[in-house]
Amino acid sequence: MGLLSFIKEAGEKLFGGSSAEAATPDANTAAAAAIKTYIETQNLGLTGLDVTYTASSGVVTLAGQAPSQEASEKAALAAGNVANVTSVENNLVAPAAPPAQYHDVVKGDTLSAISKKYYGDANKYNAIFEANKPMLSHPDKIYPGQKLRIPAL
Repeated sequence: MGLLSFIKEAGEKLFGGSSAEAATPDANTAAAAAIKTYIETQNLGLTGLDVTYTASSGVVTLAGQAPSQEASEKAALAAGNVANVTSVENNLVAPAAPPAQYHDVVKGDTLSAISKKYYGDANKYNAIFEANKPMLSHPDKIYPGQKLRIPAL
């Protein structure tokens, strides 16, 4: 899938304070473990998941097997939508499928407005919501800086 870029200050706060800022091997390992646990809570069906994190660059690298392209993309989004992560190198192996588009949420965005932009119909917002579950718990709970997966209809 390649490299996805993210906004460092946006996302889930998994590291608790400045522990992710210290570029020590122990801090990197602890942050990678927190990201891996967060990805695993998404129940994406990944096997052999390996996560590395380098605090000095904010890069997460994912390896392992994904049951689908969608699961692979969701894993990369889960890792990238974590505070202090600037990019995700997704090396998960998945069955070939066309990649989804991505949208960076800005202030004032709604899933309806994003749906209108990509699909020409605001009422198709639920396709975007479903494509980003379980990372999204409610269609109204998106935030600036978040990256969303926009699937083909």
